Amino acid sequence: MEFSGEAADTLRSALDNACADGDKGLPGVVGVVVGKDGKEHFAYAAGKRGFGSSDPMTLDSIFWIASCTKMITGLACMQLVERGELSLDDATQVERLCPELKDLQVLQTNGSLVAKKRGITLRMLLTHTAGFGYTFFHEGLRDYSKPIGYEEFSGQLEDLIQPLVHQPGEGWQYGVGVDWAGFCVERTTKQSLNEYFQSNIFSPLGLKNISMFPSASMKEKLAYMNGRTPDGQLFPRDHLLHRPLVVVDQPDIEKCVNSGGAGCFAKPQEYCQILVTLLNNGTSPTTGAQILRKETVDMMFQNQIPDFPNFGRQGIPNSKPDLTNAIPDLYPGHHQGWGLSFMLSDGPTGRSPGTGHWAGLPNLYWWCDREKGVAGIVCSQILPFADAQVLGLWVTLESAVYKALA
Repeated sequence: MEFSGEAADTLRSALDNACADGDKGLPGVVGVVVGKDGKEHFAYAAGKRGFGSSDPMTLDSIFWIASCTKMITGLACMQLVERGELSLDDATQVERLCPELKDLQVLQTNGSLVAKKRGITLRMLLTHTAGFGYTFFHEGLRDYSKPIGYEEFSGQLEDLIQPLVHQPGEGWQYGVGVDWAGFCVERTTKQSLNEYFQSNIFSPLGLKNISMFPSASMKEKLAYMNGRTPDGQLFPRDHLLHRPLVVVDQPDIEKCVNSGGAGCFAKPQEYCQILVTLLNNGTSPTTGAQILRKETVDMMFQNQIPDFPNFGRQGIPNSKPDLTNAIPDLYPGHHQGWGLSFMLSDGPTGRSPGTGHWAGLPNLYWWCDREKGVAGIVCSQILPFADAQVLGLWVTLESAVYKALA
C-alpha cells in the first residue's frame, strides 16, 4: 500500500506540535515507519537535540535505545538456538555458562531470602519469568538493596547479580534477565556481545550506526538526555548509561559489561531495518542476508507465557520516580502475551493481534506488525519512563499509519 503525502504531512505536524512548547513539551523526537519492502513510509525529526540546545534534532541523531536492545539480544540467542549451541530449556547449560546464577536466592515480601527451587533456563531469561527484577520497577528489590543499592546501568557485573523476586518459572517480572541471556551468548561464542551483534546482525543488515560502544562520529551526533519534573518542566540531565560513552581504550572496553538488556546506541532508521528483517521472516529485503529462519521468527512471535495472562496488568510502581512513572497496564490490548524477548499485543491503533512491540527507558517505543507488514519507532531521550506526551505521540503516529494504509 502507498503512504500518501497527506498522511506524511499529518505525521510531520504531529511531531512538530509535540515539540512546540520548549519548556513543557518534548525537547526533540524522531519517528520512523517502514514497510515490508524495507523502504521508509515516513522518517522525520522534530525539535531540538535536547532541552537548552539550539542544535536541531536530525534523522542522523544517535539515541540510547536502552531496552530496545533486548529484541536484538533475543535475535542473537535464537541464532545460537538454531545452530544447536544454546538450548531454550536446559537450565544446566545456563548455570554452567553463568555459574553466578546457581546459588541465587529468592527475595520474600518480608525482606528475607529463601533458596530457589529450580534452575533458570534461557527461555525464562528471554520471557522475564526467571525471577529477576529492576530496582526502579520493584520496591522490594529497591529496599533490599539499601544502603548501597544496585545500579543496573553501571557497566559492572556485580550490579546485575541480584536476588530473584519470585521463584524461577512461577511469575512474570521485568528485569535484568536479558542481560544474563546476553552473557550466555558471550560465553558460548567467546566474543563480546557487541562484537557478536556487529558480525552476525548489524553487518549482514548493512548497519553502521548501532553499537554498545559508539564511535567518535556517533558520539558527535548523540541526542542529549532530558528530565521532566512532576509539574511538566523539562530540564537537562546527565546521561544514564555513562560508562560506554567514556571508555576509550580496549582494556577499559573489555572491563565494561555489554548489556544485552539496555546497552545499544542507534540511529532510529537503522534500528528499523532490524524490524524490517522481522517483517520478512528473518531475511533483509535490503541486503538479502538471512539472519534467522522463518520458523525461528514465528517462534519468537508466539506467546511463551500463557500461564500468566495478566502479566501486563499487574502494574509497575514508580519505585525510583526520577526513572519511571507508575504504569498500571503495559499496553491497552485485549490479547497480551510475551514472545522471545518482546511483548505481543493487539491494540486500539489498528495493529494486528500478535504485533510485537517494546520500549526503552528514556521513552522510545517500537512496534512490528508482521500480519500487516508495517513497523516503526518513536524515539526521545527523556526521563522518567512512560512520559504521557511521548506515549500520546506513539499512539497518534501508529493510528495515523494504519489509517493511511487502510
